[in-house]
Amino acid sequence: MFLNIVFLLAGFVALIFGADFLVKGAASIAKKFHISTLVIGLTVVAFGTSMPELTVGVTAALRNSTDIVLGNVIGSNIANILLILGICALVQPLIVKSTTVWKEIPLALAGMGLIFVEANDSLFDNIPSNAITRTDGVSLLVLFVIFMYYIFGLARNDRDAKANAESTKIQTYSTSLSVVYAFIGFGLLVLGGSLLVDNAVGIAEKAGLSQSLIGLTVVAIGTSLPELATSLIATIKGQNDIAIGNVIGSNIFNTFWILGASSSVAPLPVAANGSIDIAVGVAATLGLFIFMFVNGRHRLNRIEGLVFVLAYFAYMGFLIKQG
Repeated sequence: MFLNIVFLLAGFVALIFGADFLVKGAASIAKKFHISTLVIGLTVVAFGTSMPELTVGVTAALRNSTDIVLGNVIGSNIANILLILGICALVQPLIVKSTTVWKEIPLALAGMGLIFVEANDSLFDNIPSNAITRTDGVSLLVLFVIFMYYIFGLARNDRDAKANAESTKIQTYSTSLSVVYAFIGFGLLVLGGSLLVDNAVGIAEKAGLSQSLIGLTVVAIGTSLPELATSLIATIKGQNDIAIGNVIGSNIFNTFWILGASSSVAPLPVAANGSIDIAVGVAATLGLFIFMFVNGRHRLNRIEGLVFVLAYFAYMGFLIKQG
């Protein structure tokens, strides 16, 4: 068990550094081909920050550890809102842009609602077993492409969004070094995903825990660490748009891109309590949306942040009790 924990942590480290190297190399190569900073910021950088979750999802799907895939995505979405935004709001109340309130949060909520429908075949289609099928996965990927098209249109027409994307500092390296960085990053991601999935399964088996529980807790929190660091630093600097946008954007990517790609590789059976976890994700996103209108202002205050954090620990307690 001790070695499993050590290798699991090594997997997290490899994933984080792998994503960083891949983004550096790919962004530098894109810059050399005169691709605009706007496009790089919305594609290479955005996709790069989601690579740990994608790597874990695809690796777990290929190894038939499907409970970890769904647990990781749903657990990350819940942790992003309840834990990360809760902590950020405790540090400093978060003021949210109207576009985030009316467009991005509802899209994240719709995504979680769609997952709930797709994961409950027995409820909606009278099918004996519940699973997110390859067809569901393809539909999620199609919706993700539509979302990216919308983001590009928003960035081109919104001066603030365009300025934020184009303010991304991209360091360029020689072509050979850029390629080396990209390959190192890809290699570390593959290694990290393998270490994380194998040892998460090992810990679950040795501790008598379900893979779903490990995915919802340890794996989900671990792959959400980059989002926590980014949002917390942005909050301390008073950059509320980045703090909120990072979390909501990550949830949208997780739902449509990560889950779509993973379920396209292999169908994802839904565990017995899987619908409850998805419902918690829906409730967390809905709670964030409702809090935006308390007292008629688009902000998340410290009391609401505390409610989120306490709700997250209550959910963790429920998961541990369920085993």
